[in-house]
Amino acid sequence: MKQFISFVIKEAKHIMRDKRTMLILFGIPVVLMLLFGFAITTEVKDVRTVVVTSQMDHLTQAAVERLAQSEYFTITQTVSTPQEAERLVRSQKADMTMVFSHDFASKKDGIQLIVDGSDPNMATQWTNYAQGVLANMQGSMVNSKMLYNPQMKSAYNFVPAIMGMLLMLVCAMMTSISIVREKEKGTMEVLLVSPVRPLMVIIAKAVPYLVLAFVILITILLMARYVLGVPLQGSIAWILAVSTLYILLALSLGLLISNIAQTQLVALLLSAMVLLMPVLMLSGMMFPIESMPKILQWISIVIPPRYYIEAMRKLMIMGVGVSEVMKEIAVLAGFTTFFLILALMKFNTRLE
Repeated sequence: MKQFISFVIKEAKHIMRDKRTMLILFGIPVVLMLLFGFAITTEVKDVRTVVVTSQMDHLTQAAVERLAQSEYFTITQTVSTPQEAERLVRSQKADMTMVFSHDFASKKDGIQLIVDGSDPNMATQWTNYAQGVLANMQGSMVNSKMLYNPQMKSAYNFVPAIMGMLLMLVCAMMTSISIVREKEKGTMEVLLVSPVRPLMVIIAKAVPYLVLAFVILITILLMARYVLGVPLQGSIAWILAVSTLYILLALSLGLLISNIAQTQLVALLLSAMVLLMPVLMLSGMMFPIESMPKILQWISIVIPPRYYIEAMRKLMIMGVGVSEVMKEIAVLAGFTTFFLILALMKFNTRLE
């Protein structure tokens, strides 16, 4: 046991001495949280809006004031014809036009939205936000209520996704590169002939990254709560428990990659192809899975971060009980068992 602890301490000191690794491990989570929280955002703010109305009756005035008082829209000017408003949109002087019919006050209906559709995603969001603002007007036939995220902050969506991406990259990529580095330097033979069993050597190299993963996880949760204002509605214990399972999955995948790769470059490329791109594109982090083509939806089934991100959104944002995430937990446990068994089968104490 003392020898095992000595190996763990040796690997921890090696990581602490590498300033570049420490910068990657602790700098990237902070930078990503700040970027996705404040810079890279899908929130709607200050949409330049032109109002088209032939007469400013009380109901039309109320609708315009309601739109102007929201933080999403800025009324830049009022024109009398839709053609004038459309020219403003085409000349990039406005983002959206709201056209009121002449009998809007009597029918309480008849609003047309003319939106700059050069960016379809943003155009859809502007339309949905405008409809949501006007839907709650007195006398409106539609009343809407936004559950879990009434302010529609994009951080609510990105924080669980960043957790899934960072924990996978740190545990899998860094662990695989660390083990392969020993192969490249020729020191793995020395470690494997030491009194410690070869499997314990590999576990000892993974333990420091397990601890670092928990430090990163706690850092993300604290920044999400106190910097980005994302609530932690669910049980902290279950959030940590599911995260622990996910970290073990990532470590198992890192061990598997280290068994396949013979150089650090190959390990890095495998990690990037197997982990980074699928996590970004097919886990639901950036794009809704439901909107993907069917073939990509089927491929996303074998992307483990997808289930972790879904579980974290349910536990953190929705505040559901653990019974509501049993499906995700079962899938993650299955992936962990599969990768661990496969990695141990490929593990060979004699280097080629």
